Amino acid sequence: MIKIEKLHKSYPMGKDSLHVLKGLDLHIEEGEFVAIMGSSGSGKSTLLNIVGLLDTHDEGNYYLNGQLIENLDEKKAAILRNKFLGFIFQSFNLITYKTALENVALPLYYQGVGRKERQEVALKYLDKVGLKDRANHLPSELSGGEKQRVAIARALVTNPKVVLADEPTGALDSTTSHSVMELLKDINREGMTVFVITHEEDIAAETDRIVRLKDGVIISDEKVNKKVNA
Repeated sequence: MIKIEKLHKSYPMGKDSLHVLKGLDLHIEEGEFVAIMGSSGSGKSTLLNIVGLLDTHDEGNYYLNGQLIENLDEKKAAILRNKFLGFIFQSFNLITYKTALENVALPLYYQGVGRKERQEVALKYLDKVGLKDRANHLPSELSGGEKQRVAIARALVTNPKVVLADEPTGALDSTTSHSVMELLKDINREGMTVFVITHEEDIAAETDRIVRLKDGVIISDEKVNKKVNA
């Protein structure tokens, strides 16, 4: 689903440049649940932006669903994002003056789906995350956990192949974080590929595979040993 080969990315810094990703190789199969970990400056956010088609790489190859990603203009990138990717952000990124239902329906608007169908589908996904009864509430009327559930519903509404979650529990307490991770596990069990950026060990431990970055290189890539209750 995601295949990265010898990926490099640098950013200009005055007369110099900052080499952020240094020849990454990463292969994520369809249906995997992967955590990307690393301290600030490790390159994990840059990797997420490239995988999410929000930024471009300098060297190497990136394949999404078997398609080589290169020379995309913003319009083509937007089409691919809308078709294949769903995004969940730490800060939720909800539109403050739109209801939960309207926020979830928004990606369908960009796909040209009619208003009635948008609302029906959005309501179905709000129900899926347990928030059908909050459909007509504004973000300011929702708790942090409820906002993140709305954001998850919005990420799922276009039925993407990959969900990219950038520190999805970073603004939540531990109990709410656990419930959000349970939602992501449910999504994954339905066959969706889930790609989580996190700095929290307990959150990463709830995924199936942890890839650790340091100074722009992968230093470990291991399956998670699940504890089995006797």
